Amino acid sequence: MAKGIIQKESIDFLKKLKKNNNRDWFNKHKEEYLAHRENIIEFADTLLDELNKHDKIETESGKKSLFRIYKDVRFSKDKTPYNSHWSGSFKRATKQLRGGYYFNINPVKSRLSGGFWGPNPDDLKRIRQDIDLNYKEWRKILNNKAFVSTFGSLRGEQVSSAPRGFTKDHPAIDLLRYKQFIVTHEFTDKEVLSPGFAKKMSETYKKMRPFLNHMSEILTTNANGEPII
Repeated sequence: MAKGIIQKESIDFLKKLKKNNNRDWFNKHKEEYLAHRENIIEFADTLLDELNKHDKIETESGKKSLFRIYKDVRFSKDKTPYNSHWSGSFKRATKQLRGGYYFNINPVKSRLSGGFWGPNPDDLKRIRQDIDLNYKEWRKILNNKAFVSTFGSLRGEQVSSAPRGFTKDHPAIDLLRYKQFIVTHEFTDKEVLSPGFAKKMSETYKKMRPFLNHMSEILTTNANGEPII
């Protein structure tokens, strides 16, 4: 197997797992799973190398980036024990560089995402404060032609009404309602299996950097632009 390239067999394994998502089948195919996992680790290592060419990543290795295939089903209606996708994430390094990168390799509908999945209350308050004061700058970033063509619109969970301290007729109420700030791009299986996919994924991550850098600046300064870290 060529290093850093996702093999078709690693995708095919996910299709078989989805049809046979039970412990007996998985245990019988454990060695096959481990072999394909090594392929994904090598891909993630290559992706990490590409990311470090244009950003600073705290995650130490491709292996460290990967999520477990074993599901926590305690609070889920879906009691199948395994995830039928390969996934992982990379954290940006230092307190000055906020946000993270996520990938999900899934037959037919693979994707990458980036942004802020769970801002703590203080960070969320600071983000909304900046939206309130500088929403035109936010719209400039989010409506940038290259950004929209790559990621579409901002995604993430939202509150059902205006957050406390803001009115429903605020000119940026659509942005203020967010409590997650995520952007996403999808890939076809053909793209996923191509030799240059790690580089293509990295270049796609790079296109979200104006958004991540803006958020990093917000979360490391106060409303007056003074450093808080």
